[in-house]
Amino acid sequence: MAVRCPSVPRACTWLALALLAGCAQLPPRAEAPPDALLPPATEGALAERSLPAEAAHPGQSGFRLVGDGAEAYALRACSAQAAVTSVDIQTYIWHDDLTGRMLARQALQAADRGVRVRILADDLDARAKNAGLAALDAHPRIEVRLYNPLASRSGTLSLAGEFGTGFKRLNHRMHNKSWIVDGRMALVGGRNLGNEYFAASDGPNFVDLDLLVVGAAVGEVARNFERFWDSPSNYPIAQLSPDQSSPERLQALRGVLEQAAVDLHGSQYAQVLREDPKVQRLLEGGGALHWSPRWRFVSDDPLKATLPAEQRSEVVKVLLPELQRAARRLLVISPYFVPGARGTAELAAAEAHGATVQVLTNSLAANDVAAVHGGYSRYRRPLLEQGVEIWELKPGGGPANFSLKGSSGSSLHTKAMVIDDGTIFVGSYNLDPRSTSLNSEQGILLSHPALASELAALFARQTAPAHAWKATLDAQGHLRWSDGNATWTREPEATTAQRAQAWLMKVLPVESQL
Repeated sequence: MAVRCPSVPRACTWLALALLAGCAQLPPRAEAPPDALLPPATEGALAERSLPAEAAHPGQSGFRLVGDGAEAYALRACSAQAAVTSVDIQTYIWHDDLTGRMLARQALQAADRGVRVRILADDLDARAKNAGLAALDAHPRIEVRLYNPLASRSGTLSLAGEFGTGFKRLNHRMHNKSWIVDGRMALVGGRNLGNEYFAASDGPNFVDLDLLVVGAAVGEVARNFERFWDSPSNYPIAQLSPDQSSPERLQALRGVLEQAAVDLHGSQYAQVLREDPKVQRLLEGGGALHWSPRWRFVSDDPLKATLPAEQRSEVVKVLLPELQRAARRLLVISPYFVPGARGTAELAAAEAHGATVQVLTNSLAANDVAAVHGGYSRYRRPLLEQGVEIWELKPGGGPANFSLKGSSGSSLHTKAMVIDDGTIFVGSYNLDPRSTSLNSEQGILLSHPALASELAALFARQTAPAHAWKATLDAQGHLRWSDGNATWTREPEATTAQRAQAWLMKVLPVESQL
């Protein structure tokens, strides 16, 4: 008797559909004249606060570290409320959640006042929010563009099909994050837009960091936004989804965003915003800046993927000499830390030359990408053997008020460095192959002893025994993890699934993708 296998024709159907989805092609990109770079605003609240400070510090730019999630959200919301000429937003991820919707509402309200709003989002995440972004684009004062977009605008099958046939192109993403208002202030760093980046999630939140920027450095951030905005690497969303960019869709979105304001008012996060002292100082016009003439904004090319491998990372070109000149200390904070042979050698060399080299990264239990931990684990022992000190953030290792419910978990997302006693780097760059060769990245390198001291103090707090395990080698050369109270002989608190995934990525030849 013949045995019928119904899964075979079904599988063939799915395969055929996937192949058809993979045949989707982007249309020729609609050419548009470059937008004019608006001059910094001379009126409005931001100008009124920044102009006197800039005049008092000629030839310098002002900076402040922003590590508090609620403050980071409030800075974005308040600056959008204060905008009079422009709001430019560049992001890798924009979640459709409470804070994500509230920031979209602020952008929409700014546009209603006549402010020019431009949103440049990487399409790997934006595709799932296509309807909302396209609806925003229907506003006459808002334009949305997508970096390296997919041709299909929805569906898991079509997504898989496109990646299956166009992996080489789609593997390159825009990891830059900038929030620029009126040409007067900017926020840059590693923070995406969504609850877990602003300490607003009921689940795990990210330990993250922004740099608030005022003065001439804002112009550099703005010019880089223009470079990405006008690049052929992105498409107007209206060209990709003309049916969803309509007045009717925009009106429906307004209702959703107004409901978000109601939801925020009745949420625990509203209480956090009211009670956070940094937010209150911000609302009262406080918050000191550190002024320095020695800064450099650096960004990879939006067409980074087309360049020869050795020329791709502008960030590495700037950071590598700084690492090599470290004489006293080098502090590295990198959540996705896969230094490779070259990075391992450079960190070991700094240690050999007399600098104390210390690294903070995620533990396997805290890492939201266990595969990356597999790549990192190859280099952990060689680094420890060369004297580099390593701490791994605990899954509950954030500050005590990091989650609305107290301590529901955390994961490191900060990307920063301290070189000796006066230089810091804050940006989107992880010390890993993907940041070096595949994704576009950016950041600010600057010199200021007080900022270096603040960032070093943040490093010390996050590597305290309550927040992180220190990885070491015992007398027999075996890996150990300790927080001063207990010692582990294998990855602490990691699940079986996490261990299996990390091990698989360690043995497979996929490091270039991590």
